[in-house]
Amino acid sequence: MDRVTRFSISIEADLLRRFLQVAHKAGWKNRSEAVRNLIRDFLVREEWRGNDEIVGTICIVYDHHQRELTDRLTRLQHHEHDSVLATTHIHLDHDNCLEMIAVRGRATRVQKIADRLVGLRGVKHGRLIATTTGRKLR
Repeated sequence: MDRVTRFSISIEADLLRRFLQVAHKAGWKNRSEAVRNLIRDFLVREEWRGNDEIVGTICIVYDHHQRELTDRLTRLQHHEHDSVLATTHIHLDHDNCLEMIAVRGRATRVQKIADRLVGLRGVKHGRLIATTTGRKLR
């Protein structure tokens, strides 16, 4: 385990109170854990800007009655086979399906794939949920 370094910060009382309420709801045990989680999240977002490798899931909900949508989803995923790792398909009800598409690659490319999938006609909602491998790509 890395050596722990202590530091202090100055913060307005109301901002700290609100932060601790949210941190408690999130299940974070103490201030240190909450701040560590925020710093990690900030660093991951910074890696996205650097276009490093990310891994994640593109989750989409769509109307499976939409004409040719499943074919377009499959075709797009096959076209991006080097970034699309796997797909899980779930029937939510008579009209709606959920797909979870595991992805890996440069941040800008993975985001572009997510944007194309979410933008298809018949997709009701979608989002890329990603994190980092910490791996720097050249």
